[in-house]
Amino acid sequence: MKKVHVLFCCMGNICRSPTAHGVFEGLVAQAGLADAVVVDSAGTHAYHVGEAPDQRAQQTARTRGFDLSRQRARQAVAKDFERFDYVLAMDRDNLDLLGRLCPPGMEAKLRLFMDFAPDYGLQEVPDPYYGGPQGFDRVFDMVEAAAAGLLTDVRTRLG
Repeated sequence: MKKVHVLFCCMGNICRSPTAHGVFEGLVAQAGLADAVVVDSAGTHAYHVGEAPDQRAQQTARTRGFDLSRQRARQAVAKDFERFDYVLAMDRDNLDLLGRLCPPGMEAKLRLFMDFAPDYGLQEVPDPYYGGPQGFDRVFDMVEAAAAGLLTDVRTRLG
């Protein structure tokens, strides 16, 4: 069976990318595609390697029916571009950092996550780390919109 591999990336891998990871993994399972789609997340920095997602991200996810508790932060590496079909950055700064890691010829795998929600009107998922709980709700809304668009794209790739 053909598989599609998706990697979500933000700075520390404790807020935005774990949220995207959890939401997309949930949508994939609901769509009956769990055996065909591999989902992961990583950070461009090593600040939080080995840590669980931020408690505020986990709480927001729980209230919406998603569980992030099994995830642990890791840092993105160049080999991720060999393993993943999609390497999706939450913002332009992380897109640029990932672009420096990207081996020649694999640039087409790297995109902004919000490219999959063009009607949302924003290209970047803001970092909620230094804000209050409403920032995590906003991020979750954005992630849900982009994840739905990404699922459509992945289904096309699977055929």
